[in-house]
Amino acid sequence: MDVTSTLNNNSNLTSRIEAMHRRDMAVAWAFVIGLWLAVIFVAMATWNLAPNPTARIVLLVSGSIVLLFNTAAIVAMLRHYREDRDFMYGLDIKFLDAARAAKG
Repeated sequence: MDVTSTLNNNSNLTSRIEAMHRRDMAVAWAFVIGLWLAVIFVAMATWNLAPNPTARIVLLVSGSIVLLFNTAAIVAMLRHYREDRDFMYGLDIKFLDAARAAKG
């Protein structure tokens, strides 16, 4: 294998890794936004069902904690993906290419 084809393969691998990483980040942020919208919708839709103001406060605080921890977990996951991006996505691409080659 000559130097030019090795550089092209590395460039292709890097661009594929970046594309997969961008897609995964977009999906993760879409999930976070969807989660926030769903929790806000449920809070608004059920606001009048709470029997008293104390129950409303408890529901708002607990919903906020759920949002906080889920958002923090996804941010931590994305940070981990960014740190190990080349290894994780490189491995995925290797197996995807092998499966594609085995299919024929």
